[in-house]
Amino acid sequence: MTTDDRIPVALPDGRAVPPRLGDERAMLEGWLDFHRGTLEVKCAGLNDTQVRVAAAEPSALTLLGLVQHMAEVERNWFQRAFGAVGDGTVFGDETGFALTDERGLDEALGVWRREIARGRDVCAGRSLDDVGRIPGDGPFGGAEVSLRWVYLHMIEEYARHNGHADILREHIDGVTGS
Repeated sequence: MTTDDRIPVALPDGRAVPPRLGDERAMLEGWLDFHRGTLEVKCAGLNDTQVRVAAAEPSALTLLGLVQHMAEVERNWFQRAFGAVGDGTVFGDETGFALTDERGLDEALGVWRREIARGRDVCAGRSLDDVGRIPGDGPFGGAEVSLRWVYLHMIEEYARHNGHADILREHIDGVTGS
């Protein structure tokens, strides 16, 4: 692998730049970590009131709800699909979008980070070809999926929701950016 001094290792906001060269696993993990970092950056510097602001009626989507949702998604796809945990939600709501007066951003980010760490532990040493099962009773519940598929799905999930986070953040305080 070669390096190029023109490409930074990290962006000014602290997010690691995904590898441009390397094996498939490193690239998948790099892009997933980049998108995880993007969600965190979108919440940076905001208070608990601001992260509860919805941007586009009738949607009640908020940055806090997105963080909670992604904690649920992390658990679902890495831990439940590969057998590390059974049924059960992180926040008592299947989607994670529901807000409570008691839970603020710091707590939600802490839980989200723990779910990420647990998912990393579950995946460590596994092959991208290892097979898990889609959790739940939905139309795809019980179907087999590879760990590679889960990484790709998670990158897509974060990318889609980071687009929502862009709109929410701009509505809250005008901050835009990648």
